[in-house]
Amino acid sequence: MIFTILIYLPIVCFAILGLRYHTHMLQLSSYQFQGYFRHLKTDKARMIAHIAFILLFVITMSGELINTGIQILALVALLGVYVGLLISYVPKQAKKKFVVTDRVKRLFVTYVILSFLILVLPYIIFGAFRRSYQDLSPEAGLAGAFISMMITVIMMVLYIGLLPLLPALANLINKPIENRISRWYIDDAVRMIKEHGNLRIIGITGSFGKTSVKYYLTTLLSESFSVLMTPESYNTPMGIVRTIREHLKPTHEIFVCEMGARHLHDIKEITDIVHPDDGIVTSIGYQHLETFHSLENIISTKYELLDAVDEKEKAEGKQEGKHLKFVNGDNEIIRANMKYPDAITYGLSDGNDYQAKDVQVSGAGTSFTVTAPSGETAEFTTRLVGRHNVENIVGAIAAANSLGVPMKKLVMAVRRLVSVPHRLELTKHGNVSILDDAYNSNPNGAKVALETLSLFEGSVKILVTPGMVELGEKEAEYNEEFGKQAAAVCDYIILVGQKNSADIERGALGAGFDKERIFTKSSFKEASELMYEIDAGKEKVILLENDLPDNYK
Repeated sequence: MIFTILIYLPIVCFAILGLRYHTHMLQLSSYQFQGYFRHLKTDKARMIAHIAFILLFVITMSGELINTGIQILALVALLGVYVGLLISYVPKQAKKKFVVTDRVKRLFVTYVILSFLILVLPYIIFGAFRRSYQDLSPEAGLAGAFISMMITVIMMVLYIGLLPLLPALANLINKPIENRISRWYIDDAVRMIKEHGNLRIIGITGSFGKTSVKYYLTTLLSESFSVLMTPESYNTPMGIVRTIREHLKPTHEIFVCEMGARHLHDIKEITDIVHPDDGIVTSIGYQHLETFHSLENIISTKYELLDAVDEKEKAEGKQEGKHLKFVNGDNEIIRANMKYPDAITYGLSDGNDYQAKDVQVSGAGTSFTVTAPSGETAEFTTRLVGRHNVENIVGAIAAANSLGVPMKKLVMAVRRLVSVPHRLELTKHGNVSILDDAYNSNPNGAKVALETLSLFEGSVKILVTPGMVELGEKEAEYNEEFGKQAAAVCDYIILVGQKNSADIERGALGAGFDKERIFTKSSFKEASELMYEIDAGKEKVILLENDLPDNYK
């Protein structure tokens, strides 16, 4: 018994630490197989170590086929790889903490069952096999014991070597259960919406800008209505369902619902739950190409929101102001694919129904005027910086005014708008200003962020970035272009990690940027230490553009 415990204890410790780490990565990948396997591909050193563990065991047990000295070296290396992997799985501080949800608990139950089948069951079966051989003769018993031990050791080695695949297997096994649980929650949320007969639901989607428009619109609508919005980035089906079940009250009049998408038909999955009355498409651009595969799929998916509004309008009969569609008329891709002529357009360019003019931008804020379709004009000021914020605010003004909030009320509400966390959020620390755009990044968003950085004249401008991801085959191209754009604005560039650094650096150097002013650091912690050291004492503006979660290492 003690011998058995001594054999299995190292495996149990390894399994607990390893499975905790990989389950965290699965969680960060939203339990999607594509995202999880992308993480495994990028986690090359650890994956090579797992494969090497199996190969070293094969060399160690190769008998007379390989020199004894090599076998001994392989055994030492085998133990070294095991210890190295074990240490690498010791929990470290993560950017986004591992959350032990009910789903994670169910995964670990499945891990225990799978581990029993892989490790313990063979030991039991071949233990019985060994005892039956002992009844024949001592020699047969010894042979049976050896075979039993070797089978057990082989299963242990395979378990350690293939451990990163176990979360994917458990996730696959649990999928029918998870689907049934999710369906129950969805049905409950649908029931709550149906019982809330007077609730008006506004869906917001877009490749970028949707979270900002959601926050701004909620603030503006709150001048006249009781409003619920999806918090933070709760823009997935289950995030929206959770918001409804935990926060929807009978007193709410409007539900502002952000809708995110990474795959074709993701928006339709959400609209089939909430059935929006109105829809806003803030932008369409090259984002999540790794999962969408084409711009056509992105366009089709974003328009699923307006398709749902149109279907509801047809089902209930057309009534003036009953169901509204809004699109960003400044977005080139939307203009080229204007599916609904009745959509209300907004933006800064001529021809939009709600048009912002006379935009004055400085490091202290922005002022502009907005003309409504009725011809009414109002002057607005905001502490928010940048033309992109004007675009998003005009979208919120268009929706709020169309739903009955007077322009005069909106003027005061716009003054109260604050930056959305990690979306070009400006904070000041003495002589250092931080322009935090760390939540996410895409080609258009990165360009806008650099344009905003350029507004801070007279300050040292520093870019800190790991680059952009999930851009499929165009990832290198877009990161190189990002480097070129940064070269025209920045005084220093600090790159984080290795994934995109070479592409960004190539773009910057190609645009004539000084190589001595480009630095590459392995972590954001190292980058943040350097960004404060550079030109210490001078007025500085530091742009934090994107911050990749742990599953992108």
